[in-house]
Amino acid sequence: MDAYDEGADARPATGGPPSAGPPPAGPPSVGPAPAGPPSVEPAPVEPPPAGPPAVGIAALSLPFQIAAALTFALVAMVACVHLGMVFLHVAPSNTVTKQHGQAIDEWIYPEFEQNWKLFAPNPLQQNIAVQVRAEVKGVDGAIRTTRWYDLSALDGRAIDGNLLPSHTQQNELRRAWDFFAATHDNANRPNGLRGDLSERYLRRIAVLRLDREGAGGAGAVVQQVQVRSRTTNVPPPEWSQEQVSDKPVLRQLPWWPVSDTDRAAGTRPVNATERAVSAR
Repeated sequence: MDAYDEGADARPATGGPPSAGPPPAGPPSVGPAPAGPPSVEPAPVEPPPAGPPAVGIAALSLPFQIAAALTFALVAMVACVHLGMVFLHVAPSNTVTKQHGQAIDEWIYPEFEQNWKLFAPNPLQQNIAVQVRAEVKGVDGAIRTTRWYDLSALDGRAIDGNLLPSHTQQNELRRAWDFFAATHDNANRPNGLRGDLSERYLRRIAVLRLDREGAGGAGAVVQQVQVRSRTTNVPPPEWSQEQVSDKPVLRQLPWWPVSDTDRAAGTRPVNATERAVSAR
């Protein structure tokens, strides 16, 4: 029979080869890839071993390396000059210090002064307070004497708690008094050519400070000043058996007349009214 039976497989009734029919539904089956020569991947290239990372100046670029080298050279040069100046300052008198003593002093004073009193032979064991009072003439022409002004205490209060106190607050008054004491004997007589200079320096500082504190009131003109020192011993520590006196010692200087030159040395300008009052 040449016809196909309904519901039978898609093949002829006879035993011949199957006829081509529609492809089966679904994805086609994937078979193994055809055999061929194996692919060869290139071997990875290993980077050369890295050395230690650059640190310090070597890590900077060339311009910054040059700038850093110049900075270090400048700092080293200044340090050498400073050490040399300090050495010449503390060394005994020699040819270099005799020829260049002024340059050495200008470099050292006042910031780099070498003061051995902290260590030997005797460390400072006293507190010295410099005080001043004035004789002033008021705008009414009356002459009166002011109270004592403790200039050292005023400087101490200005320095206390101040992270950056000025050089003037720390040293001006102290150095002026040391200058005066070194050029005068115990009777307050000058013992050298610098005695008069130390008196004028201390007197002008006193006038300046009195003017700053408004001594005598508004319009008052300072006629004379008197300076004194109040020295007290520093009490020894509790574990020490040393006995020192706790009574203050006063050194009172004579009255010094104040001239217009002293008033003009850093004080407020004297107006015409004050000049007329002072001339009475």
